[in-house]
Amino acid sequence: VQLQASGGGLVQAGGSLKLSCAASARTFSSYAMGWFRQAPGKEREFVAAISDSGKSTYFADSVKGRFTISRDNAENVVYLQMNSLKPEDTAVYYCAARVGTYSFYVARYDYWGQGTQVTVSS
Repeated sequence: VQLQASGGGLVQAGGSLKLSCAASARTFSSYAMGWFRQAPGKEREFVAAISDSGKSTYFADSVKGRFTISRDNAENVVYLQMNSLKPEDTAVYYCAARVGTYSFYVARYDYWGQGTQVTVSS
């Protein structure tokens, strides 16, 4: 499975961005998908996840109520809509895929995209 994340950029605090992650898998609907982020000098952390069907979602407390995750299994794409962005959201954002139920553990994901930079200015 190859994953290609896009949509990052520079935005002012309070603004919005929508990240996309395109997957090459022919059986994309078999994969749970997650978004993670990594700020300089910090470990990669969980942001959001969505089940293979798209019916279930899970968010880190730090983004709950501001971010939403969705997917289009017909187009093999997962999205991360980020609203009310804060400077502490600045990081490289990665999408990841795993077979089975979604997870918020980095080690449980089998496939990773290359990351897209999100920078939020104050």
